[in-house]
Amino acid sequence: MKKEKTVWIKADGGTWEANKPLITTGLESGADAVLLKAEDVERVRELGNIKTAAPTEDADIVIVGIDSEGDGTSKLPSDFADSEDIAEAQHLTREGKTVAGFVVIKNKKYEQFAVELGKSCDYLIVIGTDWKVIPLENLIAGLQKIDVEIIAGVRNAEEAKLALETLEHGSDGVLLDTDNLSEIKKVIAIRDRSGMEKIPLVKATVTKVKQVGMGDRVCVDTASLMVPGEGMLIGSQSIGLFLVHSESEESPYVAARPFRVNAGAVHAYIRVGEKTRYLSELASGDEVLIIDTEGETRPAVVGRVKIERRPLMLVEAEVEGTKIKTLLQNAETIKLVGADGKPVPVTALKEGDEVLVYFEAAARHFGIKIEETIIEK
Repeated sequence: MKKEKTVWIKADGGTWEANKPLITTGLESGADAVLLKAEDVERVRELGNIKTAAPTEDADIVIVGIDSEGDGTSKLPSDFADSEDIAEAQHLTREGKTVAGFVVIKNKKYEQFAVELGKSCDYLIVIGTDWKVIPLENLIAGLQKIDVEIIAGVRNAEEAKLALETLEHGSDGVLLDTDNLSEIKKVIAIRDRSGMEKIPLVKATVTKVKQVGMGDRVCVDTASLMVPGEGMLIGSQSIGLFLVHSESEESPYVAARPFRVNAGAVHAYIRVGEKTRYLSELASGDEVLIIDTEGETRPAVVGRVKIERRPLMLVEAEVEGTKIKTLLQNAETIKLVGADGKPVPVTALKEGDEVLVYFEAAARHFGIKIEETIIEK
């Protein structure tokens, strides 16, 4: 499972009046934490629910290593064992506090100090001198066996993308220093994409389309708007899931509902992250996976699940010599996605048509991919 990336907003310089718009934009956009002056912690809590990080034990995350002006780090001792910052981090950790080390990487010695400080912290914030590129590769390698999250200082979306994608894993998050509110939104959008996997889709040939009578079907209404080409992965067998298109297209019969996927019968599987769940299990507040025709994914929160009795039809397709199936509501607004990336109403499907599916050789047990023989018909 990929670790979720985080975005912190730097708001510990200047006045409260200047910092407040940055903080509120971060709150509204989904930032994870905000770096503050000690005296601003309670003010931020009055604005909304976001983690506070400051050089005070009143904050959710206590910053260690930042100087009194908030723009650098303490002078390094010749021997790291004598470091007051490391000693303070260790003391706070023993007291049950969540701790973030803060280091401006001025030269190689500061880089080495950052690794040592990181061993005693929950987070390690690292800033390049003049906010230039920092040696993330070395820090990630030096702390790869330590349970600490590396937060890299960045100034814009371009630097954030670089920091989050350095090496295989990138930094665990970024600390954004900007007075541009639009840049905050851009960086958070990069965060949202960086933690999501790309799922390979393949073509499957339709072998059967058949009306099968009445059943309980599930509409998944999300708190996000989908666009044409997006939907969810649904199927009766965990090894093969169909890309069921969202109701994001206008129809002569009903208005578009771009927040909805009419997903199929209650027994069906839905791909959620790297696992599958039954459609009947979903409830408001759960997270589901939205996927497009290129396999790009993003998360969405379930706002409502509607289960209603409706006429169903069986769709069967063959991929790599294996038959996969799903049950969908028999209605022209329910669509799969053709091999050309265009939505195809299930009422227009016929044998020989090609549709996009996700297929894997291993089956799943309790939603987790395993290597064992499971037969699903």
